[in-house]
Amino acid sequence: MSAGGTERAAAERPEAGGIRTALAGLTTRGRSFLAAGIAAAICAYVLGQSELLRVGLLLAALPLTCATVLYRTRYRVSGTRALSPARVPAGGEARVRLRMDNVSRLPTGLLMLQDRVPYVLGPRPRFVLDRMEPGGRREVSYRVRSDLRGRYPLGPLQLRLTDPFGMCELTRSFAESDTLTVIPRVTPLAPARFAGEAKGYGDGHRRALALAGEDDVIPRGYRYGDDLRRVHWRSTARYGELMVRREEQPRRARCTVLLDTRGGAYEGAGPDSAFEWAVSGAASTLVHLLERGFSVRLLTDTGSAVPGESADGFAGGGQEAADAAGLILDTLAVIDHSGGEDLSRAHDALRGGGEGLLIAFLGDLDEEQATTVAGMNRRGGGAVAFVLDPAVWTRDPAEPPRPEDPRSDRLHLLRDAGWTVVGVPRGAALDELWQRADRERSGLAAVAGEARA
Repeated sequence: MSAGGTERAAAERPEAGGIRTALAGLTTRGRSFLAAGIAAAICAYVLGQSELLRVGLLLAALPLTCATVLYRTRYRVSGTRALSPARVPAGGEARVRLRMDNVSRLPTGLLMLQDRVPYVLGPRPRFVLDRMEPGGRREVSYRVRSDLRGRYPLGPLQLRLTDPFGMCELTRSFAESDTLTVIPRVTPLAPARFAGEAKGYGDGHRRALALAGEDDVIPRGYRYGDDLRRVHWRSTARYGELMVRREEQPRRARCTVLLDTRGGAYEGAGPDSAFEWAVSGAASTLVHLLERGFSVRLLTDTGSAVPGESADGFAGGGQEAADAAGLILDTLAVIDHSGGEDLSRAHDALRGGGEGLLIAFLGDLDEEQATTVAGMNRRGGGAVAFVLDPAVWTRDPAEPPRPEDPRSDRLHLLRDAGWTVVGVPRGAALDELWQRADRERSGLAAVAGEARA
């Protein structure tokens, strides 16, 4: 089995009413043989023909023997499923391997294997396996893919057994199943300057430390194991004991990603819809910032976050960032439209959120919601909004915006509040809009710097 796959083995006990189950599995041929044998036995008894009785008993015993052997055999065949990988992006493929083992001392007949999969993953796979010798093994595989994110069950596995004479046919269902998680598409993003503006992060923080003079250093007493290169000789002479410089612990940059999930804020459905674009954009942003060492937080319009998320969000860097990215993507894999109609809960959740960058993926905004979003920009790290306005999303990208469109005033309201606003047309590439937002944000920062000067 491939590494990283999930393996399931089913072990069942023979169920009650085995004789009835075996007889219910008789095929038309088996029922005909059984009926012919009983009829021959009755005629032999009435006519007193012993030879006919032997023929009748033989005809009746053949399907009964096949049914009994087949019934016992089906609990001597074990099934195993391996899914690799168990998490794939939308549009990606996963391979499912099925293995059947004959653990009995008798050979099996023809085996027909069928695995249950949701319709969105493709047609139901069916396989025909030849006769399996005692201790034999057969392996088959199939692929599944989905353009829609979500969690999809695979199984239970069904095995249909037939005897060599075609007298009986029985079905066995295995109890275990697996789950395939289809996560949103993640687009690689280029490093952006607006992503490094949070306090305590990047070159700006290192420059601030470099400008600190000797008087700004707060020493502490020497401890066994401290590096002697950190000894602060001026403080050592002042206090009469060995003193060392404290290690600087820069604060980790923070970012909150706001995902608007209101059902009325988007139009259309399917893998190419505006809502799916927003979910993919949020996933790409969170993964990108985790890789850059940010502490990230996912927030929806309902004010909820990822289960297990701390107050400061998920920390970036190392294995912890990889685990956090997996948890976030699993959450976004099943996120759906909310029943909310406004963004007030998200505003309340951000009210005491402190510093850090705010990146929002928003749907349609009326005047009231635009005012609410404008009030969210009270943070030290700046705010960037990707707006999937239905009027822009459904319009041809080559078509210029209508000046009389009232939605344009709402975007100006966000810009006046300090937001960097990027409209998202249908089919737009996230990486291009990301760089565009970076350029616009850098331009605003330069203008603000000149104004202060």
